[in-house]
Amino acid sequence: MPRFLKSIFGQVVLALVLGVVLGVAWPDTAVKLKPLGDGFIKLVKMLIPLIVFCVVVHGIAGTGDLKRVGRVGIKALIYFEVLTTLALGLGLVLAYWLQPGVGMNVDPKALDASALGTYAANADKLSSGGLPEFLLKLIPTTAVSAFANGDVLQVLLFSILFGCALALIGERGQRVSSLIEDLSHVLFKIMGIIIKLAPLGVLGAIAFTVGKYGIGSLQQLAMLVLVFYAAVLMFVVVVLGGIMRMSGLSLFKLLRYLREELMVVFATTSSDSVLPQIMAKLRALGIRDSTVGLVIPTGYSFNLDAFSIYITLAAVFIAQATNTPITMTDLLAILAISLVTSKGAHGVPGSAIVVLAATLHAIPAIPAIGLVLVLSVDWFMGIARALGNLIGNCVATVAIARWEGDIDMAHARIMLDGQAPASETSFKPS
Repeated sequence: MPRFLKSIFGQVVLALVLGVVLGVAWPDTAVKLKPLGDGFIKLVKMLIPLIVFCVVVHGIAGTGDLKRVGRVGIKALIYFEVLTTLALGLGLVLAYWLQPGVGMNVDPKALDASALGTYAANADKLSSGGLPEFLLKLIPTTAVSAFANGDVLQVLLFSILFGCALALIGERGQRVSSLIEDLSHVLFKIMGIIIKLAPLGVLGAIAFTVGKYGIGSLQQLAMLVLVFYAAVLMFVVVVLGGIMRMSGLSLFKLLRYLREELMVVFATTSSDSVLPQIMAKLRALGIRDSTVGLVIPTGYSFNLDAFSIYITLAAVFIAQATNTPITMTDLLAILAISLVTSKGAHGVPGSAIVVLAATLHAIPAIPAIGLVLVLSVDWFMGIARALGNLIGNCVATVAIARWEGDIDMAHARIMLDGQAPASETSFKPS
């Protein structure tokens, strides 16, 4: 037991249990611990732009093969679109088949719209302008503003351009490349220090949630929550498990390998809180730096598998709960619109509700006021969303690396079997 508690995983589990106990026994005190969770996530987010920049630039400059980088990027986008479509379709099918909202008989006029003010405003911003506006938002006002705002996609765009330029100038860029590599080691060392605070962050996040909402909060709209969790579990085990098998590795061994990060995400409901650690662990698995650097940050905005399930499932649930008849045309419209709106989710405050509002905004048949129903259990669904999205992006990185030959399979198997330290990061093509 002492050995278990010395590990970060053991400390996070203990913090999780203590948070639940505090939330149940002393809810008023537990709610005041929220700054612990918020502070931990802010510390991690502080380093994300710089870490993404260093990993991407060093990876691209190190390969010296810009055609390979472009090929990986195109394959990643194709993979993301296929998986996102499957996830959106699964949400539609399960909602239509299991009908979690049928029988609620909610009158839309009786719902209080006051809680949706901020979300509606952000939804209008997200849905206005369409694809051209979204693409323009990928371009930062200045290179510095991308880092100052912490916009991962803008940082990624600048990093790719910087890495390509560094590769093109050859030996003259060697000193800059070495400096960036050294800087990445410093940043990951800082991240190692911050990660030691993960148990405190988990304690604060869980204590606040249980103290504020109560341990029995899941009873409300339980059917929707259960269907969503079942859908995410099905997608992870069947779809992502199948992709891992085709890649020659085990999904469950990968989950065990990432258990500390998954526990932190479970407690904080934020996959941002572990982005740097995930990138480090995938590199340690034997995946080429440039592949990790391209796939993971891009996937955080373009490969939201569990989020996609949530959007279509919740949209149909609201229609069912408010007794709104929907046609096959409406279902296809939800699917098509969600493919676009889900891409703008990352970095938007209250992104799940905002993107759902933007989706319903384009489908007048479904009353958007029904979002109030989903809002009450959004935090609980957020746990599965964050976990499902993170697992999906890790599997995507493994699959694309295997597809491109950017993973040392022998080393990966050793790592997943727990037979080698995570500090071994050298890539050796299979």
